[in-house]
Amino acid sequence: MPRALLLTGDAAEELDTMYPYYRVQEGGWEIDVASRTLRDVQLVIHEFDPNSDAYVEKNGRKLPVDVPWAEVDVERYDALIIPGGRAPEWIRVDADVRRITEHFFARNLPVALVCHGAQVPAVYGLLKGRKTACFPPITGDMENAGATVIDAPDVVDGNLVSCRGWPDMPQFGRAMMELFAKSVDAPSA
Repeated sequence: MPRALLLTGDAAEELDTMYPYYRVQEGGWEIDVASRTLRDVQLVIHEFDPNSDAYVEKNGRKLPVDVPWAEVDVERYDALIIPGGRAPEWIRVDADVRRITEHFFARNLPVALVCHGAQVPAVYGLLKGRKTACFPPITGDMENAGATVIDAPDVVDGNLVSCRGWPDMPQFGRAMMELFAKSVDAPSA
């Protein structure tokens, strides 16, 4: 059975995290959640309030963690998912997060980026020359990292599938599972 790794931390957006978490299981994949420690991750809910210029945040569910980043054996996984929220801005400074992310890009394995999740590979230079979707306010960051930002709910570029955020989940989920399925159906070299 194929296995995906969901790379996250506290303040990951709940829908950005939980939708792909359940979608890959629905598609017949196993999934492990990796974070800094084995403590449950505190997810957050981002909502748009007409009385606020930015989204508002409140605590959401807690997500159990299967493996700390330092103990991730990347060879066990067929795909990587990095959800959005505020987690990507702080997890990307961890050396093990870099090790894990670079592994999937170096081996051309599927990588799914939701919303702010694009911040993780961008900081390592992995989006240079690539097409990606992202949460619109970080478009400049992605362009400065060398990416071309596409304003669409399901951008696929080689091994990379991305979206702008949780409102894109129906289109993104289909594109993600198509990419993931192709990767495990491809004949080995």
